[in-house]
Amino acid sequence: MCAKPLTCVLLLAALAGPPPLEAQAVRKSQRGMVMQMIATTAVTVVYNRPSARGRRLFGGIVPYGEVWNPGADEATTLTVSKGVRIAGRTLGAGKYSLWLIPVESGSWTLIFSKAANVFHIPYPQGQDALRIQLGVERGSFVETLAFYFPNVGPDSAVLNLHWGEIILPIPIALN
Repeated sequence: MCAKPLTCVLLLAALAGPPPLEAQAVRKSQRGMVMQMIATTAVTVVYNRPSARGRRLFGGIVPYGEVWNPGADEATTLTVSKGVRIAGRTLGAGKYSLWLIPVESGSWTLIFSKAANVFHIPYPQGQDALRIQLGVERGSFVETLAFYFPNVGPDSAVLNLHWGEIILPIPIALN
């Protein structure tokens, strides 16, 4: 018999462990990761994958002209093991959160923030490591947000962000 009831309850809770997997809540936006080696440099994107579910994406749930984190829950991150060039601009080795400013027509702004371990809102003001302008392309409809590497060479690659019919190609080259 325990002399202190609260101690007994805490001890029993600790011994019970986490609830079984089937009892845990399943997220609507599943966790995803893509990693690509470019020569000896590792490029890794970790993100939660929201689905369109019939919603209007850009200009709808993702407003034009406002900062958006391409993902859900925790902010999407990109980690590079060595410094690289993104669209010709230098980005040092490290882990960054990714942010976008989509526009209805013209180039979108891609932001790499030094505030890597943050929630997907609000945008961490004053922590930018790099901002670049990139053009978007149209492609086949993709229900669930995806990052992937469609082109990889010995010293460069293209990382695509693809959701709905929008594709944002992000050119990455070794220094």
